[in-house]
Amino acid sequence: MCTRIFWNDNTVAKTVSRCLDWAINDDPELRFFPRGEEHTGDPLGATDAASAAPTDHVAHAHTWTSRYASVGVTMWGQGTIDGLNEKGLAAHTRYLDADEAVFAPEDDRPAVAHIQWAQYILDAYATVAEAIADLERVRIAAPRIRGQHMGGHMAIEDPSGDAAIIEPIGGRLVVHHGPEYTVMSNSPSLDQQLANRARYRGFGGNESLPGDIASLDRFVRASYFLKYLPEPENVEQAVAGVFQLIQNVSVPYGAPYTDGSVYPTWWHSAADLTNRTYYFESTRSPSVFWIDLDTLVDTGTPLRLNPRDVRLVGDETERLLASA
Repeated sequence: MCTRIFWNDNTVAKTVSRCLDWAINDDPELRFFPRGEEHTGDPLGATDAASAAPTDHVAHAHTWTSRYASVGVTMWGQGTIDGLNEKGLAAHTRYLDADEAVFAPEDDRPAVAHIQWAQYILDAYATVAEAIADLERVRIAAPRIRGQHMGGHMAIEDPSGDAAIIEPIGGRLVVHHGPEYTVMSNSPSLDQQLANRARYRGFGGNESLPGDIASLDRFVRASYFLKYLPEPENVEQAVAGVFQLIQNVSVPYGAPYTDGSVYPTWWHSAADLTNRTYYFESTRSPSVFWIDLDTLVDTGTPLRLNPRDVRLVGDETERLLASA
């Protein structure tokens, strides 16, 4: 039950936000990945023998050396699902129902697990257009993660305002590329989300704004309020705007999720693509903190931080540096 919102039509800063909604804690870790680091398309936790429900390896896993430094959040220590690189390119993996997300079968290409897809994009590309032009270089695979078959789709954005949503449908990657693709939620696929949105006022239809937490309703509500964000006076307002919108489609922590179909929001993130700053807010903390990627960009050491630490507030770049 995740959502992503990209504010790319203001003149101050291109900003994006997302939430992570899941049935259980995803154990997020904030990491800095330097340039020149060796990475693999195999899930990072695939060799964790302590896991009761192990993650599968990926056959013919791709290996690469990062061209760009990045900061992002990992899920269960097994891959980056959200992040920003030094060129201002951001990437976000979200859940898509496994029966709808059909990835390409194994072929001769090197493979990258879907939970490592965002890191691969952040490491290799400077713009959305570059990433899309090179999309077929690797095969995106969907191994079991902690014993679960999970689908996924991808959103990417850059400081020019360009964006793309990439979905594995019918064994191929379907690309929606252009600055108009500013909102993304979960299932169904984007084509169906857009068709549903057209039923509502403000998008060509007559129905009133929906208020449920279902993916279709969140997509409409995020799209609607994004249209009415006023031009920000400064960068702070540009970031605050997307934080407000993502909170509007989030699910409060601690509500009674007894029916098993409603997942709480564990955290929000935001990124200022123009000024290369990454923001994080745990729903168990009263504070937002941020990392200035420009300060870290020449750091050659991987860094990590527990983003749920309630002491984190404001600019925490120096604390991340001190974790080396």
